[in-house]
Amino acid sequence: MRLLSAVVIGMIFGLGIAVSGMINPAKVLNFFDLFGTWDPSLAFVMGGALAVAIPGYRLVLSRPGPRFEPGFQLPDTRVISRRLVLGSATFGVGWGIAGFCPGGAIPALGTGDPLVFLFLAALIGGLLIARLLQSRFPARRPA
Repeated sequence: MRLLSAVVIGMIFGLGIAVSGMINPAKVLNFFDLFGTWDPSLAFVMGGALAVAIPGYRLVLSRPGPRFEPGFQLPDTRVISRRLVLGSATFGVGWGIAGFCPGGAIPALGTGDPLVFLFLAALIGGLLIARLLQSRFPARRPA
């Protein structure tokens, strides 16, 4: 049941990304082009996501626990570390260059566009490099 719920949720997410046009990297890149062909639709997609997610989190976290897991998996710190900032910046730069984020690229695989496959190969390569670096340089914990 756990796997089935994950597949259904992923399909709903992918459908939303496809319907909103966010599988088109040009549409995403136009959001970042403030003085050219600016397209504000990404802001509306994000706003709609927040309008659903915020009350959804409140509702779900008010329950004693999740249905298919022993407990909620929430961040254990609120510290904004250098590692978090650098990772977020890397994600943002990659998104701004490619016009894809992982959430938009996976549903875009259905388009058959070779650039999507190239992006996902680069994404997987980046993940492997990050894991290698994490194993060689573990995060320091504050004293």
